[in-house]
Amino acid sequence: MLNSNLKPLRFYLSKEKQLYRAIKNIFGFYPENIFLYKLAFTHKSQAETYNGVKISNERLEFLGDTVISTVVADYLFRIFPLKDEGFLTEMRSRIVSRVQLNKLSLKLGLDKLIVHTTGTNSVFRSIKGDAFEAIIGAIYIDKGYEFTRNVLINRIIKNHFDMVELSNTDLNYKSKLIAWTQKEKKTIEFIVLNEIGTGYNKQYIVEVLIDNEVQGKGQDYSIKGAEQNAAMKVVEKLGINGSPNPSSVHSG
Repeated sequence: MLNSNLKPLRFYLSKEKQLYRAIKNIFGFYPENIFLYKLAFTHKSQAETYNGVKISNERLEFLGDTVISTVVADYLFRIFPLKDEGFLTEMRSRIVSRVQLNKLSLKLGLDKLIVHTTGTNSVFRSIKGDAFEAIIGAIYIDKGYEFTRNVLINRIIKNHFDMVELSNTDLNYKSKLIAWTQKEKKTIEFIVLNEIGTGYNKQYIVEVLIDNEVQGKGQDYSIKGAEQNAAMKVVEKLGINGSPNPSSVHSG
């Protein structure tokens, strides 16, 4: 049997040795199709045009988002057999939120590999989390679902998320945000902006308005999940974890 830790011949022949090495160090394997991973780190600000079509990591990001949500939902379903749908939805929202994926991407060092135009990091605040989703999409195409599932569970979830701590945390961000606005005498509204996809792939986009000003948006496969994602972003943005910061919200 071949040693899986041995560098493949393509590693020595490739111009992308640094990327091969980075993927191995972060995710524990050498890629088969290095182009997919290079594409996963290509932000749309550096997109190249082929036959009139701009090529960036956006399609891989779309795919990775779906794979991550599926794996996380399946994992939570198995480790919390007695919890209801609401709990599972909130736990999944906590793990796959844009804020969380941005932090995870930084922790893994993926931000150093992203190819983007100078200045886009501040303009596109989700650039790091988007790259993580794109990488998962690349792994899925390159290695298949079961391999990707193992990487996500064993290299990411088990190493970077404490499920006990997470399950004991107040996860109902919508209720927390509503309570805060009531205390601060502000109005709050959750609005479904759009529905994307169809059937099992349908997702909802929800925005949160406080005093008629948009404070955050969320996306999920259910309206409740999208509301929780949006509320969580606003809670983190405004620092409403025991330390209300009403000055962060401008009155309308």
